[in-house]
Amino acid sequence: MAQRAQERRIDQFFFGPGARADEWRGLVDAAKTWSSGSGDSASFKEKLSQLEVTEEFHAYPGPRLMAALKERAAAGDAVGTLALAMRITQALQTRSFRQHAGDWEADAEGDAEMPDLLPPGFGETSARRPYFETLIVTGIPAANWSNLAAEWRKLRRSVDAFIYEPVFTGSFEDAFCAAMINPDLAAVIVNEGFAQRSRHDAPVLRSVMAVMERPEMSDSALALARTLKRIRPELDVYLVSNRDVEQLAGKPEADAVRRIFYSVEELLELHLAILEGVQDRFETPFFDNLKKYAQRPIGTFHALPIARGKSVFRSDWIRDMGEFYGPNLFLAESSATTGGLDSLLEPTGNIKKAQEKAARAFGADHVFFVTNGTSTSNKMAVQALIGPGDIVIVDRNCHKSHHYGMVLAGAQPLYVEAFPMTEYSMYGAVPLKTIKQALLNLKADNRLHRVKMVDLTNCTFDGHIYNTRRVMEECLAIKPDLIFLWDEAWFGFARFSPFLRPRTAMGAANDIEAWMHDPKSVAVYEKHRAVLGDNPSDDVLLNARLLPDPRQIRLRVYQTNSTHKSMSAFRQGSMLFVKDVDFHTVEAQFHEAVFTHASTSPNQQLIASLDVARRQMELEGYGLVANAIEIAFAIRKAVAVNPLISKYFGVLGADKMVPTEFRSSGFADFLAPGVNWGQVLHSLKEDEFCLDPTRLTLVCGTAGFDGTQFKGILANRYGIQVNKTSRNSVLIQSNINNTRSDVAHLIRVLAEISNEIERGLSQGGVKATSAFAERVKSLMTDVPNLPNFSHFHDGFRGDAGDRTNEGDIRSGFYAAYDEAGCEHIRLNDPEIDRRLKNGPDLVSANFVIPYPPGFPIMVPGQVITQETIDFMRKLDVKEIHGYDATEGLKLVRPEALATLGDRHSGTHGIKAAAE
Repeated sequence: MAQRAQERRIDQFFFGPGARADEWRGLVDAAKTWSSGSGDSASFKEKLSQLEVTEEFHAYPGPRLMAALKERAAAGDAVGTLALAMRITQALQTRSFRQHAGDWEADAEGDAEMPDLLPPGFGETSARRPYFETLIVTGIPAANWSNLAAEWRKLRRSVDAFIYEPVFTGSFEDAFCAAMINPDLAAVIVNEGFAQRSRHDAPVLRSVMAVMERPEMSDSALALARTLKRIRPELDVYLVSNRDVEQLAGKPEADAVRRIFYSVEELLELHLAILEGVQDRFETPFFDNLKKYAQRPIGTFHALPIARGKSVFRSDWIRDMGEFYGPNLFLAESSATTGGLDSLLEPTGNIKKAQEKAARAFGADHVFFVTNGTSTSNKMAVQALIGPGDIVIVDRNCHKSHHYGMVLAGAQPLYVEAFPMTEYSMYGAVPLKTIKQALLNLKADNRLHRVKMVDLTNCTFDGHIYNTRRVMEECLAIKPDLIFLWDEAWFGFARFSPFLRPRTAMGAANDIEAWMHDPKSVAVYEKHRAVLGDNPSDDVLLNARLLPDPRQIRLRVYQTNSTHKSMSAFRQGSMLFVKDVDFHTVEAQFHEAVFTHASTSPNQQLIASLDVARRQMELEGYGLVANAIEIAFAIRKAVAVNPLISKYFGVLGADKMVPTEFRSSGFADFLAPGVNWGQVLHSLKEDEFCLDPTRLTLVCGTAGFDGTQFKGILANRYGIQVNKTSRNSVLIQSNINNTRSDVAHLIRVLAEISNEIERGLSQGGVKATSAFAERVKSLMTDVPNLPNFSHFHDGFRGDAGDRTNEGDIRSGFYAAYDEAGCEHIRLNDPEIDRRLKNGPDLVSANFVIPYPPGFPIMVPGQVITQETIDFMRKLDVKEIHGYDATEGLKLVRPEALATLGDRHSGTHGIKAAAE
């Protein structure tokens, strides 16, 4: 991410799991150089001294093996040093140390001085036991940690379902650092008596801690527990105290602790509690029951012939499907909701338990599993929360499911526009001022009571992340009972990054809730109100940073998440999260929405994959997400530093994707010199919009390729699949599935394509150079302006106000069903231009969605403007939903519009302003 300092520091969190492996490989290279005689021991010793600073926060290789490395190097044993360094590096790379006792020994044949390092049987059981590490924060001198570790290892039993290794730290800062650096941690034991400051210099660490709004650092065990729980909420934290544990347990701050123990009198109980806590996260209620069901002899007399697989495996014609998928897929299929299974429509058993565990994992009050994708989750939420005539402030560029949800609910969408990035033919996100202006206009029209919801996409397809807390707080300051629906289809993984979590809907909702319950919040609000004055003007409200009255807020937040897009769930696996103080008032409606949209025959394997995805993210999500971010940084850096690739391709930074006015921190790019997590966190806290680091917009127009063309080249020639495209870019997304090998393959391909361009230009002469320059100009400069939403036709305005442009999209949608009342005009017909100039209005009868950009440029009932026609005429994409080039635009006939009547004369001003 940033330039490496000469000296290794514990607060350089940029380097994740992959970079740790690189450091060890670098150490092996130094040992090889020394062993071959082409170098000396000094370089090896320097690298080792830098490495051991962060290695103290990992259980493996541990102090014994690190000491052995130092001893061999000090003795001048280059060959022995190389052998041990290679064995440790291999064990880290393959993760074999989790199961094989030999990896923990200094000698390949064993070490007589280390018989008690691990108990007999470790790594030798027939069933593989998952491995994790437990952080123990203690005031005991470091010299005694090895003896304490031996005592912990003696607690292991062959019947334990898991095995763990202890990691020791002696200070608040070191504990914080260990939690940030070590993704294998699953539990923390906090003993009293630890120090505050790290043994190492860590200025960036302290700036990170300050930005993350930690409690004032102290030697308080509860303060440390709360800090660790804030950055890693999935961790189980246990507190050991030799004081009044009863009093500690009764404090509100103790909610961060799973259990409090008195001194160390019950060490075995503490050991068992750790295992129980991990087991609680490991348990997958539905998946576990599905596995049991698959092993039972079942007679199926229901409408699912494929269940149990007999119709497949006994067939001469489709047996290959059974051989491809294996028997378990069919044994685990059923349409029954009894016999250990459960109903997704009305869960009362293991699906209900699985959803409760998901709620805990994602910081929600309630969770609904959805097997029809997040398109269905969005429509369910809109239908359950919105009724006919309700006004919804919604991003015009949101996923089509939101628009269709408005049609189904009979809601009146008030479309708000995102900032445009015309050069790249894409939109960003909706500025907060735009949203506030819509609310203030509705208030001025005495229609604020009609607004039920703000519906936004976070993060956007191209990676724009809202300052979710600020958006909700400022909107709640204007209308304290607003409902928020955040479509986080692409952002579900962010829950498991301490840096990104506050920008998620659930993360921000929990922060707002904590602020509301803070006794100081009322005083903060009253001071803020005094500054604004008793009757602040709309202009003041629009430009001020608003705070809501914590006594008036009705916190109602919903988040949808395509679990399959960023976690290990099957396609169409989605979750809907609820954080709503008034959920009891809409719970019945939610169940009706489930009945409306969910299949009565949901796929069992999909439900199980949602259950398992939650388990994985709770137990290893922190490390997986850190690796995904690291992969993204590696791609950015590899493209930027390669002189040939960067000549034709580039990954856009925040300075290109987010206008300056929305980056008050001044943050420009992850690759800017000197950038560290302190600056990144400052940006994440303060800036109105940030970029999801895992989403990379790769500009290919400078290489002469449009997005669709380049996407095809990558897929067809090289087997590389990418996400969406724009006129001159493709979207690359790193995820928890990617490896460094994937990065190498991508970079190799970009280098090969760049070489081909170079050869073509050098061999083609002036003509080829001129044609290439013209092609690049057409893609990068001659780009069509992006059309904004105009307005709904008066006939679909209903009882709309004077200052806003919401409309009755449902009536517009069903107007298309009247074929006699509709007409088709081809895009290049001069009639289009005549009517744009002289009227009557061109009114869309349906949604028109080009891919790219992938959002509706026309919605039912919308008056079509010149900029929309110009945009469509310049489009060179093949896929446009809702538009048949042969027939042309489908429009509502003027005479059909006339029958609707001019329902609201006050809309003429809006119309004129829009035109």
